[in-house]
Amino acid sequence: MDELTGPTPVVAVVGRPNVGKSTLVNRILGSRQAVVEDKPGVTRDRVAYDASWAGRAFTLVDTGGWDPATERGEALAARVAWQARLAVEAANAVLFVVDAVVGATDADEAVAHVLRRSGKPVVLAANKVDDAPGEPAAASLWSLGLGEPYPVSALHGRGSGDLLDAVLAALPDAPPEPSGAAAEPRRVALIGRPNVGKSSLLNKLAGAPRALVDPVAGTTRDPVDELIELGGTPWRFVDTAGIRRRFRESQGADYYAALRTAGALERAEVAVVLVDASQPLTEQDLRIVGMVIEAGRALVLACNKWDLVDEERRKFLDREIDRQLHTARWAPRVNISATTGRHLDRLVPAIQLALAGWETRVATGKLNTWLASLVAATPPPVRGGKQPRILFATQAGVAPPHFVLFTTGFLEASYRRFVERRLREEFGFEGSPVKVSVRLRERRAARPGAKASRAASR
Repeated sequence: MDELTGPTPVVAVVGRPNVGKSTLVNRILGSRQAVVEDKPGVTRDRVAYDASWAGRAFTLVDTGGWDPATERGEALAARVAWQARLAVEAANAVLFVVDAVVGATDADEAVAHVLRRSGKPVVLAANKVDDAPGEPAAASLWSLGLGEPYPVSALHGRGSGDLLDAVLAALPDAPPEPSGAAAEPRRVALIGRPNVGKSSLLNKLAGAPRALVDPVAGTTRDPVDELIELGGTPWRFVDTAGIRRRFRESQGADYYAALRTAGALERAEVAVVLVDASQPLTEQDLRIVGMVIEAGRALVLACNKWDLVDEERRKFLDREIDRQLHTARWAPRVNISATTGRHLDRLVPAIQLALAGWETRVATGKLNTWLASLVAATPPPVRGGKQPRILFATQAGVAPPHFVLFTTGFLEASYRRFVERRLREEFGFEGSPVKVSVRLRERRAARPGAKASRAASR
């Protein structure tokens, strides 16, 4: 199932490279969601965003630079152009962006020819018209044969309202509102360092080349959503850009791609962290797992490229995971091959297990009965000459599970980790981080005159 074919109308934003498509998308969305850099070829996949104007919701699909002349080649540019063509085929209307300062080029003429033959409603945006003197240049784009060109400045917002009015006019009539709202599909983020096979996995699950795949690391820049039905249940998988290094060390498009990946993780419920099983675990792999735990998301560890792993490497991998990923031993692990499809049927059960652990709630009575026996057998360590007592505990929340211990004194971090480990042994929480907090009981203030009355009674 493709996210481009739902009841919400779809507008595909197309045009040759570097005419300002992603900048215009950000202007329409009212926030910087699409990666933008002052050089051509930053956007590669077709990326869908939820947008609205004048109370009408629609899906906006940003695409890579489209030059029909490149479609006959085998390079990455050819596949970018092919993705743009797919976006047009799946859309209800097309927003064709042209650089009004440069004017209509041969590539623009070729795109216009394809759009005229598609039969789809087309709205022509003459971009980079920053002031009134630039409007005559926009008028020259009538020559493309696509109707009235709308002068607009994606950078400054000039003319964007008139453009959006034209886009809404080109869309089909809104369907009647459904009587009952359907449940949102669970969101699964595919995360990992570059070239571990995230896009290949998305394509294999979707059964179609939804995301661009290239041997060169870092092909994906924007998060790519796909609604996929597996086992009779719809899931929204999000392919993300590979995290190369720490955010502060990233530059340009890599920096903004890393921000989009972090945002996709925040919106997800469960993260599938892919690692290259044929290679030793890297510091970056460990940092990405830590990022998921810090975000409080359910976690599944997917060891990809299993078809390239021999028996000796499997033994080393088991040791690496046990030694280096000791903070995430609770995460379900699946050994898969996105290329051959091996063991992909195990992915959804692992995701469901992680989500079940993420949403587990323990009754307060059951929790405190268990805690009393635990503390009786292993009391908290003495701190400052005093033994802290755990008065009671409660589960403050789920997704992820959060427990609060009410105590008479501070608990060492080692004892909190001990409590977390025993919580997992007793109640499960597979695939989910567990947070254990401590809240000190406030000492009651002595009543005025209480000390004097006790002395008099003696």
